[in-house]
Amino acid sequence: MRLIDSYGWIEYFGDGPLADKYTPYVEAANANNTITPTVVVFEVYKRLKMERGQQVALEAYAQMTRTRIIPLDEAAALGAADIGLKKDLAMADAVIYSAARIHKAELITSDQHLKGLEGVTFIE
Repeated sequence: MRLIDSYGWIEYFGDGPLADKYTPYVEAANANNTITPTVVVFEVYKRLKMERGQQVALEAYAQMTRTRIIPLDEAAALGAADIGLKKDLAMADAVIYSAARIHKAELITSDQHLKGLEGVTFIE
């Protein structure tokens, strides 16, 4: 199981400098191999809509809906808060990292805040 961080989706759909490195992960993503926390949906849609327009944001959202979307419920929020305190992570990073740990997913990212953490594949 994998979790592509917001950074990866934004790089891929925003045609960023690391887009080619995220291509295999994004194009292979489906409900059997990839989870997507709702906070990732929020971050990706907001950023792409602001920078690239609604059409690109909706294309990214459509691709993300092919994965298994993970909601943030009370238990997940408490777990993320604990991980955030332990690892000194901001809210979104803590929610994403916690979701990856709970679901035993490899976290694919280029976010410096997550670099070096267990279960993280860092793309640079």
